[in-house]
Amino acid sequence: MQETAFDLTGRDLLTLLDYSPEEVAYLLEQAKQLKVDHKSGISDKRLAGKSLGMIFENASTRTRVSFEVGMTQLGGHSLFLSSRDLQIGRGEPIKDTANVLSRYVDAIMIRTNSHEVVSEFATHATVPVINALTDSYHPCQALADGLTILEHKGTFKGVKLVYIGDGNNVAHSLLALGAKTGMDVTIASPEGHEVDSEIYNKAKKAAEKTGAKLEQCQDPQLAVVGADVIYTDVWTSMGFESEQAERLSAFAAFQVNEELLKNAKPDYIFLHCLPAHRGEEVSTDIIDGIHSAVYDQAENRLHVQKSVLVATMSNS
Repeated sequence: MQETAFDLTGRDLLTLLDYSPEEVAYLLEQAKQLKVDHKSGISDKRLAGKSLGMIFENASTRTRVSFEVGMTQLGGHSLFLSSRDLQIGRGEPIKDTANVLSRYVDAIMIRTNSHEVVSEFATHATVPVINALTDSYHPCQALADGLTILEHKGTFKGVKLVYIGDGNNVAHSLLALGAKTGMDVTIASPEGHEVDSEIYNKAKKAAEKTGAKLEQCQDPQLAVVGADVIYTDVWTSMGFESEQAERLSAFAAFQVNEELLKNAKPDYIFLHCLPAHRGEEVSTDIIDGIHSAVYDQAENRLHVQKSVLVATMSNS
């Protein structure tokens, strides 16, 4: 592996907004090389003897499997910890859990609801803390999205990504990805379901360095004009199940289907972070069609997370 000028050892990954454009580019380039090496049968054991503590407060398929497999491929060990396994569920302060776990493991990965929980872990932990999903950000997913776009489009410059749907953690992290890579990002959401204004403004400020054009609108048909990448997510995320009926009504005109995508570029790719609800946010013919790259995208979770693990843990 080529040496890098970026020393990310010991760094937390809470949001891509905390990383420079050059650091994000490095993580993606390293992920690309790790993928090539893996498929070529080249063994990489840089995390031999290292342990990753994985805290899950909600269910996951791709996150758990990709982190566990990634650590195994890198020669390390992963430890799954559900909320039932931790004293946090019984009222132990996060400060105590973070300090104790830091004495046992070399990094902590957390998938939880509250972003404040991850931030507090990072404040008190003495090892890297990786955000594997919160209600505000999903940085590892955005890195996988970025790697997939690079594989299919070859560049971020001049690429227009349009996200159609709820202004959630995925939308926030796509804005951060665009801001750090120079890729234009448009978020199309119904009224009342827009992205968080504070996060949007932070991303807009970060985009000044790369020239990325970040926009919001409430008209999906207008948003998709000239789009290179179309992205959507479920309309009802975990924790919002009680709002499902209201959301089905509010998002009815935001389904990604063949009619909506007539004005996208002919060679657009379709992305979805999965799991998907076919027939709701996306029609079956689109997600299972020739433009879909959702399985490439899911696979790339493994490679970008290995890149993050190597970058933050290899010399810790």
